[in-house]
Amino acid sequence: MPHLPTDSPDSVRSLPARRSVLGAMAATAAAPALLGLSSPASAAPAAPVAQPRALPGGGDLGPNVIVFAPSTSGIQAKLDEVFRQQESAQFGTGRYALLFKPGTYNGLNAQLGFYTSIAGLGLSPDDTAINGDVTVDAGWFNGNATQNFWRSAENLALTPVSGTNRWAVAQAAPFRRMHVRGGLNLAPTGYGWASGGYIADSRIDGSVGPYSQQQWYTRDSSVGGWANAVWNMVFSGVQGAPAQSFPNPPYTTLDTTPVSREKPFLYLNGSEYRVFLPERRTNARGTTWGSGTPRGTSLPLTQFYVAKPGVTAATLNAALTQGLHLLLTPGIYHLDQPIQVNRAGTVVLGLGYATLIPDNGVTALRTADVDGVRLAGFLIDAGPVNSSTLLEVGPTGASASHSANPTTVQDVFIRIGGAGAGKATTSMVINSRDTIIDHTWVWRADHGTGVGWETNRADYGIRVNGDDVLATGLFVEHFNKYDVQWYGQRGRTIFFQNEKAYDAPNQAAIQNGNVKGYAAYKVADSVTTHEGWGLGSYCYYNVDPTIVQHNGFAAPNTPGVKFHDLLVVSLGGQGQYEHVVNETGAPTSGTSTVPSTVVSYP
Repeated sequence: MPHLPTDSPDSVRSLPARRSVLGAMAATAAAPALLGLSSPASAAPAAPVAQPRALPGGGDLGPNVIVFAPSTSGIQAKLDEVFRQQESAQFGTGRYALLFKPGTYNGLNAQLGFYTSIAGLGLSPDDTAINGDVTVDAGWFNGNATQNFWRSAENLALTPVSGTNRWAVAQAAPFRRMHVRGGLNLAPTGYGWASGGYIADSRIDGSVGPYSQQQWYTRDSSVGGWANAVWNMVFSGVQGAPAQSFPNPPYTTLDTTPVSREKPFLYLNGSEYRVFLPERRTNARGTTWGSGTPRGTSLPLTQFYVAKPGVTAATLNAALTQGLHLLLTPGIYHLDQPIQVNRAGTVVLGLGYATLIPDNGVTALRTADVDGVRLAGFLIDAGPVNSSTLLEVGPTGASASHSANPTTVQDVFIRIGGAGAGKATTSMVINSRDTIIDHTWVWRADHGTGVGWETNRADYGIRVNGDDVLATGLFVEHFNKYDVQWYGQRGRTIFFQNEKAYDAPNQAAIQNGNVKGYAAYKVADSVTTHEGWGLGSYCYYNVDPTIVQHNGFAAPNTPGVKFHDLLVVSLGGQGQYEHVVNETGAPTSGTSTVPSTVVSYP
């Protein structure tokens, strides 16, 4: 996501600059044998029959989960060691979760690099207080923050040393359940290019300064103020959010979030690890924890199979069949068959950007059409053999209502290419009704290794077939054809960020019948009811800057299909849009990188 550095945080303008993207691969560690012998009683002698031994629940969290207590010595040195390893390891194999037991920590500066998560282990963020900072900056990339992907901060209270904490991130870097006792700066030192971002269930007592951030989404939180906007700032259920004013300034503000359910999280109850499962909220506003203990239920870690890298997909599925949930500890997991989630209420929770790689063209994970599955906190990396899909929520034709207990997909990120050759026809398919997609970045790599128009071929990003699906914080980029296809009825999206594929070789390569290019967000002609707020699409056709994209958004022209606050941008004149949505909206032109906007459609 491109930005023009500025001399002053109060006057921010943007220009194109190629972003960069992810990394990770290679399997590690080997899982122990998990079969034993049993000898059932019998009247006549019989040979022992090998039967599966029950897989254990619970256990240690592995070497890449580092747990600190206030009494731990050398905390800063360990934080610095992890940061040195991960600071510029965009395509590396390291994965870390840094967990802090409840208590107070003084004088820390936790700088976060790639594939690093930091989190408190209290039930409330205020249980774990750091008098210091959790910092993301861009010194490693000359002050350009557009590549600061795949890191997270959760469930901590910060009192920043300077009064303001710096969190200069791009995609796939959630800031959840955080209490900042001061301000929050979302730009890098020097106010260079920045591209983000996502905040949820957080309280920032002071003001948030996005400065050079071109777009941002904040949900169900509280802020003391908001300093400025570049192209697309979206708020839902945020106390203290600026008033609706798109496009000048470009604030899109919804008073509440229609439906939300916060991400599961690990915490300590005394010396026992448990996973808290926040309850579903409707018309939500503000944090879940501001009035004390959050509402929901919890599960002991003994009800989870604690997976380590090297475990087989067959073992993961055996654990699920046995009735266990999955906790994926940090590392890389190669799969020769899909992880199959069949039981209602199953939790699959990753720590430290645990990464799933389907090696032979399989789908990485599938769910049945059941209530209340929670998928959270992991990365899926396409393998070198084409997968028809990478993640499927519900089978084809799923039709059961899950309105009272939906499946949630939260901080689940997908990439195709970048760390190596990868291919997938459709990355994410949502078949189950009422699913909530809460913060995802689905990315066909535009840089790294294994990148090229056909090398990391991926035609479609997300396809929604289920009815009544809600997306809050949808980031989908660079697919060869449609980035988002929506076939379900009554779908809703709050915040969408997109870039069309940079590397299209020519106009013919993206021609969609008689239409110039595939829309970033396509609502099927059969849909009669759909609504979206705060949606943006950008083009940067740097291989052939003469390419013309007819529109960013395409949908049936019917009263039930509504859009609010749309924009398209030509980044530096590298390609142009003719319209914003269907035949509506002025064309982009020239090299000025000025958005073309539509406030309401139809």
